[in-house]
Amino acid sequence: MFELMIEDKFAAAHQLVGYEGPCENLHGHTWKVQVFLKGEELGSVGMLYDFKEAKKVLKDILKAFDHKNLNETAPFGAENPTAENLAKRIYNEYSSRLKGLPGAGVRMDRTSVWESETTCATYRS
Repeated sequence: MFELMIEDKFAAAHQLVGYEGPCENLHGHTWKVQVFLKGEELGSVGMLYDFKEAKKVLKDILKAFDHKNLNETAPFGAENPTAENLAKRIYNEYSSRLKGLPGAGVRMDRTSVWESETTCATYRS
C-alpha cells in the first residue's frame, strides 16, 4: 500500500454556536489541512498520483473557505464549523473529485484539519 500526503493552509474565522467559552466568540485561525491518499498500484511513471495535481485539487476546495467567516459558508449555516466538521467536509469533497479520475487507483484515506500547531481533528470513513 502506498500513501501520499499533501498539505495547504487557509485563513478563516468562525464561532462555535452553543459552546460555552471563548470560542463562542468570533475568532480566526490559520487552518492547516492535510489530505492523505492511498492506493496499491502505481501508474506507468511510478507514481500513485501526481503531487502537483493533488495539491491543485486541495487548493481549489479550500478557496471556498479562505478569508471567510465559516459560519456564513455552506454547509456551516446548519452545522457548527468545528475542525471535525471541516475535516469531514473536505474529505467528502476531495473524495468525490477523485472519482472522476479515469482508471486511477488512488483513494482517500483521511483528512486532518489543524486549528493550531498542537490541535487537529481527523476524519476517515
